[in-house]
Amino acid sequence: MRIFLIGFMGCGKSTMGRSLATSLGLTFVDLDTYLEERFFKTIPQIFAEEGEDAFRRKERKVLEEVAAFDNVIVATGGGAPCFFDNMDLMNRSGFCIFLDVDIETLIYRLTHARIERPLIKGKSPDELREFIDGLMQKRRPFYEKAHYILTGKEILAEQVIELVKKKD
Repeated sequence: MRIFLIGFMGCGKSTMGRSLATSLGLTFVDLDTYLEERFFKTIPQIFAEEGEDAFRRKERKVLEEVAAFDNVIVATGGGAPCFFDNMDLMNRSGFCIFLDVDIETLIYRLTHARIERPLIKGKSPDELREFIDGLMQKRRPFYEKAHYILTGKEILAEQVIELVKKKD
């Protein structure tokens, strides 16, 4: 079984993935962490030193690797579904779920996040809202190719477990 969690940065993919992996007895892979360990650089370093195009190529390479793993829950980066044919790869390889969290929740989570996110670094709350809204409009058509879409302020692991049980 392979489950891919997709959605905008801050929607809870990693938190949800860890919880699901524990509940379902699967291995959890955070694609961004896997990429950093595989290439011995942080994502902000890759963006700064090599640019976004190089980052996206590396991201595709590690996505291909984890798409071959068995019994795994993968939390992708927010942009991963939107480049190359990544959505098709994930949909062919496993069960893809879009965590569609509202913009107010995203703004709150991203302004209070402890991790550095290169795409939003230094943005004011108003700039962040405009950025999220604009980028979400571009990304939503990719995200909506997922097998399932869960929408809300707070998406619970139990909701995803129910989807997985229905699928089996």
